[in-house]
Amino acid sequence: MLTPHLNEAKKRTKSLVKIENFKMPEELKKIGLGKTYYVKTYGCQMNVHDSENIKAMLEEMGFNEADSMEKADLILLNTCAIRENAHNKVFGMIGRIKHLKEERPEIIAGVCGCMAQEEVVVNEILDKFSFLNFVFGTHNIHELPEILNKAMHKNNIEVEVYSCEGNIIEDMPAKRDSKYKAYVNIMYGCDKFCTYCIVPYTRGKQRSRRFGDIIREVKNLKDNGYKEVTLLGQNVNAYGKDLNLEYDMSDLLEEVAKTGIERVRFITSHPWDFTDKMIDVIGKYPNIMPYIHLPLQSGSDRILKLMGRRYTKESYLELFNKIKETVPGVAITTDIIVGFPGESEEDFKETLDVVNTCKYDSAFTFIFSPREGTPAAKMKDDTPLSVKEDRLHQLNELINKYALEANVKYLGKTVPVLLETISEKKDGMLAGYTDTMKLVNVKAPHDKLGKIVDVKITDVKTWSMDGEIA
Repeated sequence: MLTPHLNEAKKRTKSLVKIENFKMPEELKKIGLGKTYYVKTYGCQMNVHDSENIKAMLEEMGFNEADSMEKADLILLNTCAIRENAHNKVFGMIGRIKHLKEERPEIIAGVCGCMAQEEVVVNEILDKFSFLNFVFGTHNIHELPEILNKAMHKNNIEVEVYSCEGNIIEDMPAKRDSKYKAYVNIMYGCDKFCTYCIVPYTRGKQRSRRFGDIIREVKNLKDNGYKEVTLLGQNVNAYGKDLNLEYDMSDLLEEVAKTGIERVRFITSHPWDFTDKMIDVIGKYPNIMPYIHLPLQSGSDRILKLMGRRYTKESYLELFNKIKETVPGVAITTDIIVGFPGESEEDFKETLDVVNTCKYDSAFTFIFSPREGTPAAKMKDDTPLSVKEDRLHQLNELINKYALEANVKYLGKTVPVLLETISEKKDGMLAGYTDTMKLVNVKAPHDKLGKIVDVKITDVKTWSMDGEIA
């Protein structure tokens, strides 16, 4: 049994990152024949892509995907640790699994992802939820076949979680959620250690994939008909810093753009590493989408310092303005935390001032959620929850106002939209996104799925728009 340890997870050394290639063991290719699986994913796009890898491995082992947890022989929760709300949802789902296993004891159930990398979570699982069959973390997803094989032949819980800096595994299979757009990992881990964030502990140190491997993956996706790739990392702007090759994110973006794939996106950025060269490359290539997610977190220099963000409000606004001036028609979204320990009313007003200045197209907003083991969790926090909730309400009203204003500017205009799915909310319509990441429901025949079409916007709301093919 390998359980996680927080102190080990925070270590950073100069040890070389090993690059290994995944290969499914021949003897495990049929252990799932006649069985079904269900994977429930929580959290960020990297977790979504991890689940794509997990599903592909399971299907190589003979499993077929079930459309609900109740119909599955194997249940796996791929978890997120970034906020308490995600924790609560996962433990609630584990409770549902317990009831299913009481009815069908043969069900195999496990937990993986970022929560599995938390020492306190694994201790709670061992103490209260030992009916689960297996737990593994973010560093050994590629070992799922072996871990699952052991779990299927044991009566006790199998826990294999590495607390380490991490390596890179190439050639992982993927059962992608879309036929038209794909996630491509370009790096793993994070070395920023923002005081509120658990990710550096759950994902390991910052480590970049070789650029040749990334370009080959993008070219392969393009050759297989994909229209869009999103380059993924906890902090994509820091790509290449660990390689010591004088090759950075701006170089990678340029090479990906030169593959000719129709749409290139990237998430998530840290303002600290966003260079002028990178802005110039985004502005230069029309297939790099004019959409940037630029987390602010707070508009107060005092709170930013407590957060360990290493930029000021002034430097953030300078970067914001450079992007707006260089990238025509760019849409910028952000993340904001309210109620960070010690946040005063004046600090909060400074955040509102930045929102009023930037007029973001959208934002993900949260009340501070302490993560055990992070420095912020130990900070004095005497602001009442009611005050934090009121601040979140004020902030969201402002965000919604500017989101609607941004969308109104599209009314009557014709914009390119990649039609990805049949609309869930509009009968007889398809849904997709503009180059600026605006959701559009479009009157269009199904043979337009997977195509980038010009759409005239006929109606706008705060979070979506309607249109028809121009």
